[in-house]
Amino acid sequence: MSAICKLKQLVPRNTAFFLCDMQEKFAPSIQYFPAIANVASRILKTSKILKMPVVVTEQNPKGLGHTVSEIGLADYPDIKPFQKTQFSMLIPEVQDFLKKEHPYVENIVICGIESHVCVQCTVHSLINRGYDVHVVVDGCSSRTMVDRMYSFQKMKAMGAWITTSESVILGLVGDYTHPNFKELQRLIREPAPDSGLLSHLPHLGISKI
Repeated sequence: MSAICKLKQLVPRNTAFFLCDMQEKFAPSIQYFPAIANVASRILKTSKILKMPVVVTEQNPKGLGHTVSEIGLADYPDIKPFQKTQFSMLIPEVQDFLKKEHPYVENIVICGIESHVCVQCTVHSLINRGYDVHVVVDGCSSRTMVDRMYSFQKMKAMGAWITTSESVILGLVGDYTHPNFKELQRLIREPAPDSGLLSHLPHLGISKI
C-alpha cells in the first residue's frame, strides 16, 4: 500500500516566506540570477500583500554584500535581514523570531541561493523541526545547473514540496473571490521568466510532454 502524505493547507495565516542570501557578490556567478531575483521579488510582494511573515538572511554580508536591489527589499523597511555565517537560515535568531512572534507558522515557502548549499541546508533544518517546506524551483539557483537540479531532487527526497512561483501565489489566494486576488493576478500577468528548468525536467522526476 502506498503511503499518503498529508499536506498542510498553504494559506497566509500559517505560512512564512524565507529568502536566502540573494546578495550582490553572488549575482554574477549564479545561473539565471536575474530570473531568480524576479521570481523572489514576486513572492516577496505576495507575502507583504497577504501579511505573511518574511525571513531574509545574508551570508557574511561584510564580504558578500547585501540583498540585491532588484528584490525590492527597500520598499519594506520593516524587514531586517538576519546576518549569518552558517549555511542554514535557521540560526537561533530566526528560530526565536518564528517561535515568539509567529508560532502558528506551519508552512515555509523558500527562494534563494545556492540551491545545493544554503537552501538545501535550510530545508533540511526546517523539515527536521516539523515544518512543511515548499521549494520554489524558479526562485532558487546555484552556480551550476548540475548542483541546482540535483539539489531539487535531494530536497524532494527529504520531504520538501517542489513547486513554482505561480503555483504558490495562486495557492495562497485559493479563490477568485479573495479580496487580494486582482492585486496578485497583476504580479503573474506576465509569466515568470525562463530560468533554464525546461530542459532539466527529468531531474525533477517529470517527463516532458
